[in-house]
Amino acid sequence: MERTLIDPQDALPGTLQAGLPAAPDGASQPSPADIERPARRRFLQAAAAAGLTIGFHWTGPGRRAEAAEAAKPTFTPNAFLRVAPDGTVTVISKHVEMGQGAYTGIATIVAEELDADWSKIRVESAPADAARYNNLAFGPMQGTGGSTAMANSWMQLREAGATARAMLVAAAADTWKVPAAQLSVERGVVRHAASGRQAGFGELAAKAAAMPAPKQVALKDPKDFRLIGTRLPRVDVPPKTDGTAQFTFDVVFPGMRIALLQRPPRFGAKVKSFDAKAARAVPGVRAVVQVERGVAVVADTFWAAKTGRDALKIEWDDSKAEKRSSAAIMNEYRRLADAGKGLPARTQGDAAGTLRAAAAGRRVSAAYEFPYLAHAPMEPLDAVVKLDAHGCEIWCGDQFQTIDQGNAARVAGLDPKQVRIHTLYAGGSFGRRANTVSDYVVEAVSIAKALGADGRPVKLQWTREDDIHGGMYRPMYFHKLEAALGADGMPTAWRHVIVGQSIMAGTVMADMVIKNGIDATSVEGAANLPYAIPNLSVEAIATQTGVPVLWWRVVGSSHTAYAVEAFVDELAHAAGQDPYAFRRKLLAQQPRFLAALDLAAQRAGWGRPMPAGKGRGIAVTEAFGTVVAQVAEVAVDDSGRIRVERVVCAVDCGIAINPDVIAAQMEGGIGFGLGAALYGAITLKDGVVEQSNFDGYQVLRMADMPRVEVHIVPSQQKPSGVGEPAVAPIGPAVANAVFAATGKRTRVLPFVNTGAA
Repeated sequence: MERTLIDPQDALPGTLQAGLPAAPDGASQPSPADIERPARRRFLQAAAAAGLTIGFHWTGPGRRAEAAEAAKPTFTPNAFLRVAPDGTVTVISKHVEMGQGAYTGIATIVAEELDADWSKIRVESAPADAARYNNLAFGPMQGTGGSTAMANSWMQLREAGATARAMLVAAAADTWKVPAAQLSVERGVVRHAASGRQAGFGELAAKAAAMPAPKQVALKDPKDFRLIGTRLPRVDVPPKTDGTAQFTFDVVFPGMRIALLQRPPRFGAKVKSFDAKAARAVPGVRAVVQVERGVAVVADTFWAAKTGRDALKIEWDDSKAEKRSSAAIMNEYRRLADAGKGLPARTQGDAAGTLRAAAAGRRVSAAYEFPYLAHAPMEPLDAVVKLDAHGCEIWCGDQFQTIDQGNAARVAGLDPKQVRIHTLYAGGSFGRRANTVSDYVVEAVSIAKALGADGRPVKLQWTREDDIHGGMYRPMYFHKLEAALGADGMPTAWRHVIVGQSIMAGTVMADMVIKNGIDATSVEGAANLPYAIPNLSVEAIATQTGVPVLWWRVVGSSHTAYAVEAFVDELAHAAGQDPYAFRRKLLAQQPRFLAALDLAAQRAGWGRPMPAGKGRGIAVTEAFGTVVAQVAEVAVDDSGRIRVERVVCAVDCGIAINPDVIAAQMEGGIGFGLGAALYGAITLKDGVVEQSNFDGYQVLRMADMPRVEVHIVPSQQKPSGVGEPAVAPIGPAVANAVFAATGKRTRVLPFVNTGAA
């Protein structure tokens, strides 16, 4: 796999560790079997106004060693890091690590301004505490999403690292009685060149803790970065490789029960009655309880719980349930689009009048259909809950700590301050673990409460079938587009109607995101169209169904980008122009788009002839402040089977904190988006989901992954998101390549349902 990176440097030596939760510096990490119970949170005090923190600690066989280690003086200048006497620097991450590289990026920002030794960097999860760990892009809320981890943390973490560095330098200057300006810091060592004296961070930790925190700190000039922009090894790779990383699935407590929940087959149905006699007869089954979302079987083991659940006899009341098929819902969407009664998301000039005035031969129209999509993370949803009279503790790969705290507290009848969340590694999410109703967390707390809140830990485990059937899908959408072409072939008018379900309506975020009836997430990627078209209209029609929907990786651009970029390609061909050159003309006033587009086209060899049966397609999009252009090369055999052979990706995401992480996220996003475009669809028959596992809901197989080349556009702008933006352009780039190879357009997704694949 080829990657073009900014100023590539060799990775610094040393092994990295990142365990969740982390044992105190120097203490051994207990195995899941050793975990007895989380005993306390330890919060340290210091001079910095931002406050100090350490995460919760496991207690078990090693607790005496932990207590002794904790008694040693530790330098904790703010909420985001601490320095131990052995020189280890622990970075506190307010964002969950779910495979996107957040831990590595966060640690790099802190270590850069601190001038730390990368081999001594550790990362642990922050406690659930929005007062100190709120996502600055979300307001007073702690959470991870919208590809905001680096963007919202950038200045905050730089200042945290620079503050700690200044205090360590002040400690050395006071010890050696020399001016601080004469000191230098490199790889965790403070030096005084004139006298030859030096001291490691650990040696200075105790004294630094007593130094006043500076009110202002000077940040590095980007030209002086030593770590940012280099290919540092990811901090989560060693623990994930050696098995010490803790996912929720790994958590085991003495006496812990396993719970599986039987949910209704139709969305909106409720339990009418149930017979648990056969379930209770299964060896190992301890209880069967009804909760709001269904009937739970609680057992000693997963298999006993599953066998017991299979034996349940439940009668459902589906009088208020969704009973339509997905085909019927899509037919309704088409009717709504044809009726043309959308709310204006963007209006510029007179699109309707220009379209009416255009000659018939100069008008182009197309409609695109997008199915429901599941998130299907590798680790299905799960959570461990310990509920007693004193409060509630939750262990999970938590993405929305503040919201989950509030919802758990409501169900348990507690104050949110009584709910402690321990954020573990998450085996993927793509948006699924971040939902405003906290479905899987609420289910786990509800089951624990129904069992009597006796303090016995309960682990709720979703199966893959639960995940596929469990709702919270990317909504189904229908797009209708019309355009008029001028004498020069360039578009003079553009009308875009988007029909689909709002993911924000009815949620706690509705007031923030829905303005004048328009859910911004439904029209992003369309209402902010970068192309210079004088007469423009983007309209939205919000629908209602009983199907639970949620943001999905790259959110609105997961469908709008396809419609826009596929239609632009159609316009280019209708005008008799090269699709790349056509886009360049329309983006003349968009330098970031042009830079990414040009880089991708050049590296892909745009314009070189392709053999028969092969085609090359291009697309460029922006999401979460990041511009991504992709060129896809495909081969289509005589049976219509599509093989994506190569993808060239150019990305402008501001300053590249870690080029390897950026490349990995581009590759991962391309694979994720390609699988959805080729195969992904959740369909309903009489309101029941037809897919149940990866045999029916196919994701991209390794054999289908194309060769990917990632090229990063040099930038000095602040970092923007990389976890999601690569998903947006891959579908249309492939569709446009298929047209180049076959002359056939793909307007109904996924490709396997169109006859093109």
